[in-house]
Amino acid sequence: MSSVPQSKDELLFAINSIFPKLMDDYRIVPESLSRKCELEGNIKGTQISVCDTVTYLVGWGKLVLKWHSLKSQGLPVDFPDTGYKWNQLGLLAVSFHDEYSDWKYEDLLKELDSTINELISLVSSLSNEELYETTWYEKWTLGRMIQFNTSSPMKNMRTKVRRFNKSNGLS
Repeated sequence: MSSVPQSKDELLFAINSIFPKLMDDYRIVPESLSRKCELEGNIKGTQISVCDTVTYLVGWGKLVLKWHSLKSQGLPVDFPDTGYKWNQLGLLAVSFHDEYSDWKYEDLLKELDSTINELISLVSSLSNEELYETTWYEKWTLGRMIQFNTSSPMKNMRTKVRRFNKSNGLS
């Protein structure tokens, strides 16, 4: 199997294999350290917290759900989001951090869990043809757009969180 999912089953496998491991890594982090800014941010030279990595995944997950909802109703979609261009993803990430800045860590984890489960339900409800055999946005399929914003960044965030846990003596 290639590292990039090529089918509905592979996409579900990719999400379902990384997500529980990532949640285990998140659950090791105590609330007291969850806002400590020690992780490399999405903008070069910035540092973010474990909470920020959660809000990044929640933010992108919710965007994918919004894109799908709008498109399936035949409504226009501002990609990646209203007020942002594709070359401003660092700023978009910061907007996610800001949006959830006063949330408790435990509530963020619950939000991530429900967002990812909603995405898994969405993928499960669609056919392989809808996900991988039809162009959905420019040259990309919906399956690829979902993967770009779920399993791929989850792997990246897991590396950061594991590094954070190790450097803080958590395991």
